[in-house]
Amino acid sequence: MAKLVVLQPTKQPPISLLSSSLSHFNGTKLCQIQYKRKVCQPKGALHVAASSTKKILIMGGTRFIGVFMSRLLVKEGHQVTLFTRGKAPVTQQLPGESDSDYSDFKSKILHLKGDRQDFEFVKSSLSAEGFDVVYDINGREAVEVEPILEALPNLEQFIYCSSAGVYLKSDILPHCEVDAVDPKSRHKGKLNTESLLEKSGVNWTSLRPVYIYGPLNYNPVEEWFFHRLKAGRPIPIPNSGVQITQLGHVKDLATAFVRVLGNEKASKQVFNISGDKYVTFDGLAKACAKAGGFPEPEIVHYNPKEFDFGKKKAFPFRDQHFFASVEKAKHVLGLKPEFDLVEGLTDSYNLDFGRGTYRKEADFSTDDMILNKTFALQS
Repeated sequence: MAKLVVLQPTKQPPISLLSSSLSHFNGTKLCQIQYKRKVCQPKGALHVAASSTKKILIMGGTRFIGVFMSRLLVKEGHQVTLFTRGKAPVTQQLPGESDSDYSDFKSKILHLKGDRQDFEFVKSSLSAEGFDVVYDINGREAVEVEPILEALPNLEQFIYCSSAGVYLKSDILPHCEVDAVDPKSRHKGKLNTESLLEKSGVNWTSLRPVYIYGPLNYNPVEEWFFHRLKAGRPIPIPNSGVQITQLGHVKDLATAFVRVLGNEKASKQVFNISGDKYVTFDGLAKACAKAGGFPEPEIVHYNPKEFDFGKKKAFPFRDQHFFASVEKAKHVLGLKPEFDLVEGLTDSYNLDFGRGTYRKEADFSTDDMILNKTFALQS
């Protein structure tokens, strides 16, 4: 039988943070303090209304989305267990999180160590423990979900992290939940999982984020721009730079995941989740500069077809228009993103890259290929 472990709190050193706002953007100073009912609370603070206590299992939960979502659920009073392989620390103190909040969270979170690819272990351990709700935020294939459903026949809700990448490429945008999907996309495993859930009879909800950003992001989204801005380098952007994309803050996504819990309106529904504004590639580069307090960047456009980058990725976004409507989530769930783009990027910069922490070292090799050819042609 799998063993649940309660992590006891240990004293953690305080984390020193940069000022929440280092500059004025468009004449308006961004401030991470907002006033509600005369209580001072940081913008993006993890707070949601209480609900009936549930025994919740999170598949994953030690990175990015999971660390913010698990805190929300614990604050609501739920019993939360993380299912991981145990290769990463089960908890870590978040930037800006007080020692007391972290100790409280660490004392309440539970851990179930195992490999989700070991289907027999998954079935035996989950059936032995029993859970009311499952959040699957790292599942990629339908076959990984089947043993969970088999182990928990009385499951109240299965909440899945899918992707807006399942939509079929279209000239008519934004993508809506009823739009055609692409069975050949690199996210086809998530699409197959949604089909499995729909056929299984379980009460399910699936969220389809677009690009996610924010502190602790393990994908080089905003970090890619911050590296170049810090180094004072030009920003190479493919083609015209007017390609439109969309980003959603991780804390807003975490709130959405909690909002669908036990929500009858979310039963057997798919929701796009992201920011409610769109941005061009050039606009994103400029927004990142504002967020980090850098001068407006020099942008260099290039034709990707003129280069052979090998297996290296020269730009962190797909070179196309890619954005989705979040109107369904706003109207059905009452969701409204707390962060606008520059505020969210500022939050990410101040609590992560601006503190000297990042996931990947800067690699300017593809930039140099682009810039060398561009400057050679200009001369």
